[in-house]
Amino acid sequence: MPLMGLAYLGFISLGLPDGLHGVAWPSMSAGFGVPLGSIGYVIAMSTTGYVLSSVTAGFLLARMGVGVLLAGSTALSGLGLTGYALAPSLVFVMGAALVLGLGSGAIDSGLNAYAAARFSARHMNWLHASFGFGAMMGPLVMTGVLSASLSWRWGYGIVAVALACLSLAFTASRRAWRPSDPAPAAEASGAKVGSSFRIPAVWLGVATFGVYTGLEIAAGLWAYTMLTDARGLTPATAGICVSAYWGALFAGRLLLGAIGDRVTPDSTLWAATVGLGLGALMLIPPSAVLSVAGLILIGFAAAPVFPMLTLTTAQRVGQHHADRAVGLQMGSAGLFGTLLPALVGVLIQRYGGAALGPALVVLTAVFVGLHAMLTVSARRLGAVAG
Repeated sequence: MPLMGLAYLGFISLGLPDGLHGVAWPSMSAGFGVPLGSIGYVIAMSTTGYVLSSVTAGFLLARMGVGVLLAGSTALSGLGLTGYALAPSLVFVMGAALVLGLGSGAIDSGLNAYAAARFSARHMNWLHASFGFGAMMGPLVMTGVLSASLSWRWGYGIVAVALACLSLAFTASRRAWRPSDPAPAAEASGAKVGSSFRIPAVWLGVATFGVYTGLEIAAGLWAYTMLTDARGLTPATAGICVSAYWGALFAGRLLLGAIGDRVTPDSTLWAATVGLGLGALMLIPPSAVLSVAGLILIGFAAAPVFPMLTLTTAQRVGQHHADRAVGLQMGSAGLFGTLLPALVGVLIQRYGGAALGPALVVLTAVFVGLHAMLTVSARRLGAVAG
């Protein structure tokens, strides 16, 4: 169906910019005459925009509909990438990062809310696999541009044009993206927007998404340091192993998409928590082989967590609050996906790369506890509804 195809393209568009930045930044920082560490300012601005738009997107869905939201936010992301391409200094890049974050957060929340209400477990996994595909394509686009002796600005410009075309497609199909049922039903029943904030399961979901995302990103971000600093692998070998981690995440979502309709989200999530715990424990012994195996296990086990937690949001908070809860969850993922890896980085700087294993064990334990509380809250809601 056309809308599903656009949804897949939308998730690919979310991953593309993330892949561009890592390859382009060394050339950008040299051109602007700023240290490599200055990317922290850019990330901070992007995260700020992402969190703000993610949190508000759920509330905007009830007023403008998902089609208009996607069209506008995709255009905003394209504008942000155009800003990257034309930026004369770091300050302008920071402004462009804020605009890109505002657009990306709304796309992420809008698409996830729509998909959670209408798509099956199979397509939820494949949609999130599409994000990984976009993240893999981004470096290839920028590498191709630089290999052709062109400026990094062309890489951002190419993706900006692609997002402009996607925005036009969302605009043309905006009437087909009917507003999801939960928000209008909530307004019709007299439910106030603020009532979503008073549901404990909403905040449990926010915390769970934040901790999980921090765990996933911290594992991928600091695995290279652990493998080279504490396990003695060469940089080339360690780089391949980190790629294997992200590859396991991508492959896991493809596989689970194929069987997702045959297993329940609850059983899938519990199996994932077991895999995450085992993988994190395997990083503690001073064995390179065991650490690499644990890293790949974490990647594979993490594959269904984000899409399945998103898919089951309505079971935890009720249909009337699902859109707003998804927006808050995406905002939490963006915020803690930055803060928790930074905290793990502080530990690694003090205690060395071997600190990654214990840090991930702690984060996994917190995640398991939060997931258990989420499961209880969902059962209570089901009992009340029944």
